[in-house]
Amino acid sequence: MVKYKNNWIPTKTLEEMSGTNYDVLIVGSGPGGGATLQRLCELWKGQGAKKIGILEMGDKLFHSHSLNIPTQNVNTARDQLLPDNSTVVGERLPEFSGARMVYALGGRSLFWNAATPRPIREELNKWPIHRQELNVYYRMAEKLLHVTTDYAEGSSMQKILLRKLHAGGILEANDMPVAFDMTPSRQGEVHSNPWFSSINALAAALFDHPYDLAINANVSRVFLENGKTAGVEVFSPDKTAHFIRAKNVVLSASTLETPRILLNSGIQGPAIGRYLTGHVSIIAIGTIGRNQFSDKNGNLSILKFETKESPYQIQILGPDQYFSYQQFEDKELKDTLIIAFAAFGRVEPRAENRVYIDPDEKDEFGVPLQQVQYSLSDKDLQVAEQVKQGIIESAAAMGVTLDTSTLTLRPPGSDMHEASTCRMGDDPNTSATNLHGQVHGVPGLFVADNSVLPTLTAAGPVLSNVALAIRLADHIVRQSS
Repeated sequence: MVKYKNNWIPTKTLEEMSGTNYDVLIVGSGPGGGATLQRLCELWKGQGAKKIGILEMGDKLFHSHSLNIPTQNVNTARDQLLPDNSTVVGERLPEFSGARMVYALGGRSLFWNAATPRPIREELNKWPIHRQELNVYYRMAEKLLHVTTDYAEGSSMQKILLRKLHAGGILEANDMPVAFDMTPSRQGEVHSNPWFSSINALAAALFDHPYDLAINANVSRVFLENGKTAGVEVFSPDKTAHFIRAKNVVLSASTLETPRILLNSGIQGPAIGRYLTGHVSIIAIGTIGRNQFSDKNGNLSILKFETKESPYQIQILGPDQYFSYQQFEDKELKDTLIIAFAAFGRVEPRAENRVYIDPDEKDEFGVPLQQVQYSLSDKDLQVAEQVKQGIIESAAAMGVTLDTSTLTLRPPGSDMHEASTCRMGDDPNTSATNLHGQVHGVPGLFVADNSVLPTLTAAGPVLSNVALAIRLADHIVRQSS
């Protein structure tokens, strides 16, 4: 029996890649790695001499976001597809027990729910990048992700429940920005992957500039020569070690994996792996009668945005599984509709919350695994209580009957929003990277995943990750010219 080659995107072997000296080598293919690649290929379009490589530790899984797969809806993607194609890494991280990773091309962007609000302005003012410059890159990120607030346009449910929220004093509720391409396919231009995943960025890159991609590539460490980045050691599934040379290495392996690579490389930096930040998270369920909406009641996509007074956000989604569903599926609505409240609250950035190396636990390649030290402060628990009250108040304003048994705090890591273990800043004692995402004191070594975020607001990290990754690519191109 011949194995299907799954060749919808070209790949190379590690043996082939080890014969090339790359201008930029990216480790990880999630939103940060994908956005870095896309921007480099855009800027180096027509410059054939520039060599770009990307390494992914997982295999090819889907060619698109799971919600773009014709046989899936919100419920099946969440309850069947995600568990079948992810790894609960929290099983060996007792203090971060909810953590889950997707080891595949595109990573967790194959499953994210695509909410893309910008972080609260008061927090961005504290970042080491001027806010005007940040605005430029947030706009670029929103363009790449096709962010829209029109996803539920025309829905009577959206219109009526937003009005009720505002009447109830929850004025920060509004149409949720989502990474969803609403452009129709016409004149031969195909827009069949509306929900954004990093695969979109990999595809955009492919049509601009050639790059080498290796999958099932387990990067163990970065090598330096004379204090400068020289390349990486990477294992193939047969446990063969390969050395791939590169002038610039961009680590985008994840908030938990990138510090592991740096620490196993002997890279010195007191803040590497520290300031691990996630969200306090509650996903609650409620019900509402259908009779107050029109027959074509539409879907529900509301966001209660974070404010200075309420450091949390609530995604209000529904009805039932019809927030996103395929055109083949009959929309059978009962007299009582289910509404979901997915809420995320801010957690204080604290140095003691960290990722570190456990020399006694090693992976199949003999490389030490990471361990996590994580706890919630009294302030974090107060925010969690605010999150709970925020859900209760929102439901009451909307006329939704809450199932109070669902108002429980999820285990740390369950939000899949972990960030800031290699955060950027000016002080090497409290940050792992500088304002360009370069590891302090190591020319040519950069970070471009959620771990580089200076802080994590109540907003999910993807939009900020993509904005900073595009900015990093611009910096690398300027340095290389």
